[in-house]
Amino acid sequence: MAEKSEVNVAPWCPFCGMDVGRPSDQVERKMTEFPVGRCECGAVYVCDATGHNVGSAMVECLVHACNDEWDLAWELIPEEDYLTGRLENYDDVTHQVVPKRNLDGRAVRGVLYFVRLHTEVAEIAERFRKKQQAPAGTEPAPAATGLQPAVDGQGKKVRAGKQKVRQLVEADDVEALVSLALADIRTLRFIQRLLYAPDEAERYHVAWLLGRVCAGVASREPGPVADLLHRLFEACTDSAATSWGMVEAIGAIIANRPDIYGAFTRHLLNFMGDRATQEAVIWGLGEIAASRPDLVRKTPFYSTFHFLGHDSPRMRGLMARLLGRIHATEASFQVMALQKDGTEITIFEQGRPLRTTVAALADQAVREMHEK
Repeated sequence: MAEKSEVNVAPWCPFCGMDVGRPSDQVERKMTEFPVGRCECGAVYVCDATGHNVGSAMVECLVHACNDEWDLAWELIPEEDYLTGRLENYDDVTHQVVPKRNLDGRAVRGVLYFVRLHTEVAEIAERFRKKQQAPAGTEPAPAATGLQPAVDGQGKKVRAGKQKVRQLVEADDVEALVSLALADIRTLRFIQRLLYAPDEAERYHVAWLLGRVCAGVASREPGPVADLLHRLFEACTDSAATSWGMVEAIGAIIANRPDIYGAFTRHLLNFMGDRATQEAVIWGLGEIAASRPDLVRKTPFYSTFHFLGHDSPRMRGLMARLLGRIHATEASFQVMALQKDGTEITIFEQGRPLRTTVAALADQAVREMHEK
């Protein structure tokens, strides 16, 4: 039996982690074109079947993402205006990634090259033909895009260590952790291990901090963060392992970079069947909804309405918070019924404990619904 690393798999987007379709020829044919495709998250990708023309593929992918406006494409700055990613060992005949680089005696050397424009640049590209003078500059991506990999006195990249990472986490030094992760991606694994803490407040703090660090890393290298999300999802579905802090970490990562990893939101609801993870799911959806309520509304969130009557007061409070943030007027009467629930609870806002009541959260939720 082949090992997991040797199994052929469908190609995926390095930004959102979702499977991507087979690249196809454009409607308007060109002499030097590559087959192109588009992911649901907005990333554009091209296929170089030989792996020898990656440079040309990179240029064409960026130009195609800019709606074939060369002037705009050449004005863009990597990382500040767009992110890149690539999948190697791609076989364009069977549309799969072949780790062994050989399929039925045939060499597999193809590359899928991805480009994802930041939101502001994508909007400019959409209207570029109508407004030729539209500015090409954009605001830098969030979470410290200017950070560089950590190096020592000799200019070599610093290697991460468990103790060093723990000290930086305790000091809440996000910038140092991002720089360290850019130098040694094992930093993310070391932070993940700190999720196994008996103290609930510590777990939420580490989960949110991991989300902030991943946001900074994703501004340069989105692929490793997508890989981390896949590992977290796999660990949460493993019945033989504990998922302490992992669902919270998934929610925190998405909440800190919903523009890249928003497609993972709908998969959080898969853990609502387990009582041990229900509260973490609702908390995570609430954090995502704080900045991107549309991502939650695209999920079957109606299935969560009955949790407003849950026997746990914190679950009732978190549900009220979530429904308020997504302006779920469909459940306004159920939320209003909680305005008389004065039970005191402790919830976590961006990883920090907040002492409040179910009634206070319900009041806030009703106000947010009416504001919409």
